[in-house]
Amino acid sequence: MIRSSVSFSSIVAGSITPDVVYELQQTRRFLHQHPELSFQEFKTANYIRKRLETLEIPFRPIAETGTIAYIGSGPKCVGLRADIDALPITEATGLDFASETDGVMHACGHDMHTAMLLGAARVLKGLEQTLPGTVVLVFQPGEEKTPGGASLILAGGGLDNPRPEMMFAQHADPDSPAGVLSFADGAMMASADELTWTVRGRGAHAAQPHKSADPLYAAAGLVHHLQGVFARFRNPLHQTVLTVTSIHGGTAFNVIPETVTMLGTLRSFSQEWRHEAWALLEQHTREYCRLYGCDGEIDINRGYPALVNHPTATQLARSTALHLVGEHHVREFEPKMWAEDFAYYALQIPSCFWMLGVRPHHQDEMPGLHHPQFNPDEGALELGVRMLVSTAITYLHT
Repeated sequence: MIRSSVSFSSIVAGSITPDVVYELQQTRRFLHQHPELSFQEFKTANYIRKRLETLEIPFRPIAETGTIAYIGSGPKCVGLRADIDALPITEATGLDFASETDGVMHACGHDMHTAMLLGAARVLKGLEQTLPGTVVLVFQPGEEKTPGGASLILAGGGLDNPRPEMMFAQHADPDSPAGVLSFADGAMMASADELTWTVRGRGAHAAQPHKSADPLYAAAGLVHHLQGVFARFRNPLHQTVLTVTSIHGGTAFNVIPETVTMLGTLRSFSQEWRHEAWALLEQHTREYCRLYGCDGEIDINRGYPALVNHPTATQLARSTALHLVGEHHVREFEPKMWAEDFAYYALQIPSCFWMLGVRPHHQDEMPGLHHPQFNPDEGALELGVRMLVSTAITYLHT
């Protein structure tokens, strides 16, 4: 390394002036007031692009509402990403800057993520003449909805020229207090597949079940049966969650319906087992339903892969965090069965995804992600900017 992370930290800290911190807060609050759903982030994209224009940072649109921006020059290249979409949730925080869009809320911290990347853009632009390479800023749409904006950006060549040699991103963490940074080595979040079952039978009067091929009975048994299949056919070392979340069928007290539909999700850390699980789900859905005279089929919407952090990228980011906040504020993150489409970048580019504590210090706990009362501590914004900028600069000087 040409310089130590300590010296980079001091350079970055000196660039985050009170007006930068104030702008961070105002940016976050504006975005929070004007949330937009996945792949509908037109106003958000316009806001981001106008800010980039003001900063004289070149950019290009991608995936309609996505934006790729560039700071610096040279073949060495590092990428920073923020997701920009909100959720179909009605806000219940009571904040002065609560969502002004009915039924839509930034309940996953993407307003924080976007504000921090815009803040990092301002700081990096001020340091541009000292950068020995290029920083690519990815303002990504549609993280909350399959197929995921990351896959569209990669398919559209958004990271082809220049091509980042490492990628970094962060996520608000309500389980840790503001000022804490958490890292996971290797697998951090699971793959996520959306499952839709259709069970077709033969309807009849409820008092004459023997004249039916009851899809409700078959569906109810199928839920239990599949849990047993996964318990017996899966290597116990492969963490997996199979959950049925919805069952719909029938409209009356005295009528056995013709059709039942079910929804669910499959989560796993192992790509090999994931493929085996798809085949088992298809086979056992058909064969079990056939026992009751019904036709069963499953549609598997193959979603995000597992998010796996690269060891070199993780070591660099963790080392940066240690210099910024000290060892008492750097923690290990317990892998979760959540899903995150940053995984697509990590499949192609050595990457690290870390968690940024946002729980207010006066609270022992706070409403979690995707909760209508999710309200992160804005004091975490400055540290998020420092981490993004310092990690990028450290990589470029490596």
